[in-house]
Amino acid sequence: MRGHRTFTEHIQAQAAETPDREALILLTERDGSLRPQTIAYAELDRSARTLATALRRHVEPGERVLIAHRSRALFVTGFLACLYAGAVAVPVAPPGGRGHHDDRIAGIVKEAAAVCVLTSTDEAAEVSQLLARTGHGDVVCLLADGPAATHAPEPWQPFVPGPDTVAYLQYTSGSTRDPRGVVVTHRSLLANQRAIQEALGTRPGIRMGGWLPLHHDMGLVGQLLHALWLGGTAVLMSPAAFVKRPANWLEAISRYGLTVSGAPDFAYELCVRRINDSQLAGLDLSRWEVAVNGGEPIDPATLTQFAERFAPAGLRPGALAPCYGLAEATLMVSGTRTAPAAAARTVDAAALEAGRLTAPTGPGRTLAHCGPAASVELRIVDPETCRELPDGRIGEIWVRGESVGPGYWARPAETAAAFDCRIDGGGGGYLRTGDLGALHDGLLHVTGRLKDMIVVAGRNLYPQDLERTVQQVSGLFGAATAFAVPGARERIVIVQELRARSRYDIDLAALAAAVQQRLGEEYEVRTAGVLLVRPGTVRRTTSGKVERAAMRRLFLRGELTPLHQRIEPEVELLLAAGRQR
Repeated sequence: MRGHRTFTEHIQAQAAETPDREALILLTERDGSLRPQTIAYAELDRSARTLATALRRHVEPGERVLIAHRSRALFVTGFLACLYAGAVAVPVAPPGGRGHHDDRIAGIVKEAAAVCVLTSTDEAAEVSQLLARTGHGDVVCLLADGPAATHAPEPWQPFVPGPDTVAYLQYTSGSTRDPRGVVVTHRSLLANQRAIQEALGTRPGIRMGGWLPLHHDMGLVGQLLHALWLGGTAVLMSPAAFVKRPANWLEAISRYGLTVSGAPDFAYELCVRRINDSQLAGLDLSRWEVAVNGGEPIDPATLTQFAERFAPAGLRPGALAPCYGLAEATLMVSGTRTAPAAAARTVDAAALEAGRLTAPTGPGRTLAHCGPAASVELRIVDPETCRELPDGRIGEIWVRGESVGPGYWARPAETAAAFDCRIDGGGGGYLRTGDLGALHDGLLHVTGRLKDMIVVAGRNLYPQDLERTVQQVSGLFGAATAFAVPGARERIVIVQELRARSRYDIDLAALAAAVQQRLGEEYEVRTAGVLLVRPGTVRRTTSGKVERAAMRRLFLRGELTPLHQRIEPEVELLLAAGRQR
């Protein structure tokens, strides 16, 4: 907008033009309710300049700075301060989660060669201890709320970036492999902002936001930075506030008149299941124009159920916006607003397993499309031959355009393998996403992850389909994961959580048998292992994606503790071997 070459120029111009406009409304839980804190553009700009001055005492332009804040106010200020100082921001989840999240932060510090971590008075001891015990005690911890960062004695010296200056590193979720730091330049960030506006029809000055983590691309780019790019207001609450009480999200949309908000598919399903009639009666969702569903495979049933459940609150079915994106493309690749009926397409189940989308002649599967490409070239390519596939054929999704970043930080071989790919008989410079999908009438249907695919007797089975089928077996079931284990033939294993307080006086053996029976009836496969486990066992990334590869490793090492398991003898031998390593 207005022809700015960098996001830094854009946000500084916005602060100069509309200094008193609300930039942020931050909702914090206090006394059983969410209390707002409002920050205007001038105040946000002033705080970022002051912190940038403090940063420049420790960090040279181009050096990496981790942002590890629970406070959304400090996170936003820190991110902008890095842009203002020319430092490369590296957003990460705040420490103190599960052990593997702390390991992830330590790995990022090492790979990014971070010289500084922005933290706060409340979090400094925790961050310092994490750095010390992982061998990074020399990394500077700068208190973003300390006197040195909030009262700079010397004047701010602006750094002038160019379009190809690195703005930040977005570390991938790591759902199928180790996290990679995607390099995001000012050029790719601005290009993706334009793509989001074009796909979703967002307007200058709107209120938008939600509860998504700000260290994740959908929360950072889609809810925070897009609001600031539009000169609007980002209304933000914590993920914990949503998980604790899903109604908080929709009440914020209602109370503050949000035009755009979004989340992964599981969040919409959670709202359908946990928001009661009295909470529903207090909602006004008539101003919610764009309800983005993205971040994981979309279940058409979720779109339909959500639209029907919240229609009495004024939600228009056409507000639902199934989207597809990934960090390597900054965020959005495709998306559109549509009614649930228009997003769903029933295809032949056998043809789907053979890699084709065709009208059903037997049992069917229902897929949701994620709209047309948004300001990128999108191709479906055979991952083996690198040849482009025709309409209706399933292959790997490849994209090319300004939104795509230049590569992974400090990983030249992986950058070359993923970011500079050539279609056989076509052009080069494509990003291999690792995701599978098909185009039909210009609309993208995402079917799963290439690395997660389960191949049984030449049939391609998608784990999310198996997981959804299993979860329908019982209302006692929560999160699940499906994966294959090695052998002469691939064998399917299901790890299924029981909801809290639901494992007593339950016939667990009958439930496990019912899982095997349902999968056998619907997919004609034999399930070699069913584990019923406690809530919280199924590992997820910080963005909510199931870490199937990690769960598979934990299973094979015998590190899962089931409440009940039903496992074939051949798989028992695998587990015994894994425990001896």
